Amino acid sequence: MITVISVVVALIIAIPVTMAMTTSYQKKSAASTIGSAEDKAREIIDEALKTAESKKREGLLEVKEESIRTKNELDKEIKERRAEVQRYERRIQQKEENIDKKSEAIEKKEASLNAKEEELCKQKEKIARLNEERVQELERISGLTSEQAKEYLLKIVEEDVKHETAILIKELETRAKEESDKKAKEYIIEAIQRCAADHVSESTISVVQLPNDEMKGRIIGREGRNIRTLETLTGVDLIIDDTPEAVVLSGFDPIRREVARIALEKLIVDGRIHPARIEEMVEKAQREVESIIKEEGEAAVLDVGVHGIHPELVKLLGKMKFRTSYGQNALKHSIEVAHLTGLLAAEMGLDVRMAKRAGLLHNIGKAVDHEMEGSHIQLGSELCHKYKESAIVINAVESHHGDKEPTHLISYLVHAADAISAARPGARRETLETYTSRLKQLEEITNNFKGVEKSFAIQAGREVRVMVVPEQITDADMVLLARDIAKQIETELEYPGQIKVNMIRESRVVDYAK
Repeated sequence: MITVISVVVALIIAIPVTMAMTTSYQKKSAASTIGSAEDKAREIIDEALKTAESKKREGLLEVKEESIRTKNELDKEIKERRAEVQRYERRIQQKEENIDKKSEAIEKKEASLNAKEEELCKQKEKIARLNEERVQELERISGLTSEQAKEYLLKIVEEDVKHETAILIKELETRAKEESDKKAKEYIIEAIQRCAADHVSESTISVVQLPNDEMKGRIIGREGRNIRTLETLTGVDLIIDDTPEAVVLSGFDPIRREVARIALEKLIVDGRIHPARIEEMVEKAQREVESIIKEEGEAAVLDVGVHGIHPELVKLLGKMKFRTSYGQNALKHSIEVAHLTGLLAAEMGLDVRMAKRAGLLHNIGKAVDHEMEGSHIQLGSELCHKYKESAIVINAVESHHGDKEPTHLISYLVHAADAISAARPGARRETLETYTSRLKQLEEITNNFKGVEKSFAIQAGREVRVMVVPEQITDADMVLLARDIAKQIETELEYPGQIKVNMIRESRVVDYAK
């Protein structure tokens, strides 16, 4: 127990001693740590101060350098400005000196002109005085007053002027005709050379190819019901003969013929041929043809380069794709006339767009002349009035065949372009029977005139060569005879383009040396 007590007592005494020692040690350690931290802080502050000082010095140096550089640039700019101002001052000074010199010269000229003016006034007074004396002397010698002399002189001069004016007018008219003919030929040749056009290729029938001859029986149908349905719905005659693997569609209306062709081709591809299917295919073909008509009209307007045409007129232009005149496609003819008119207008310095518009629409009446009463000129004029076309276009439509008098140069150009397009080789064609009949009639008309020995239709009927009897027809009579023959041909014969009447008179003198 004593031992235990002594141990406990020792522990009681040791614990406070130990704690006191520990506390003392911690205080010393903290004091040393604080001292070292303060030293480090001082070192950091000193180093920061040194860095700040160096940065400050560097900044001051940069500012000084920048200010020096700016000062140098300003000095340089000031020097340049001063030099420029000095140049301007010298230039102004030179101009002022020049102006002073010019003003001195002007003053001298003005003084000289004043002196000359005074001299001229004196001379005018002298001339007036002499003129009065001359008139008085002339009146005394001639016994006429000045008014009577004036009337006499004016009368003589007037007669001379009238005579010379008549001669001059005749010369100018002759020269104008020669130059106008030459210019017209140049313009037409230039326009034709620059306008490329297709030759006639349209026909009055359409041929549909069949995959085999058995298809003909299916097209005819039981007791002919299929072919009757197709003919009734389209208004086209189907000709099924011995032609191998082909069916011919015949009809005066090309649009109906095209509908029938498309419908028949669709039926052949589909294979199901019966009245209900035929009716369905015909409706589809009609819609397709209407779409084609619209597209062709828009393509024609785009090709010519004319804008702002009413949609209904564009649709009618598309319909003209399926119209022909002497085998010439009406739409292609209108496009060709538009291009030719535009080229001629460009050569003459006229409005090219208006010329093309008039040329494109000149035959618009042909799109409806088989549906409505009236000529294509009358119908075209009504359509142009209806859709608010300009007066120039309307006049071109009305006058391109000479029905009305042209009121604008563009109307003359449309008339010329229409004749060029219709009369060029390959533009139109006729059946052989019509062609030979026209040639015979042409020769008969010329042979019926008195003094004509014989005549020959040449150049595919575009020229007739007439041989006259020299004893009956003189050179002067040939002019009148050619005019009479031309008028007779215009009255009795229908023909595309124009026909040249070529008169030939040959005189022969024969003698024999014996």
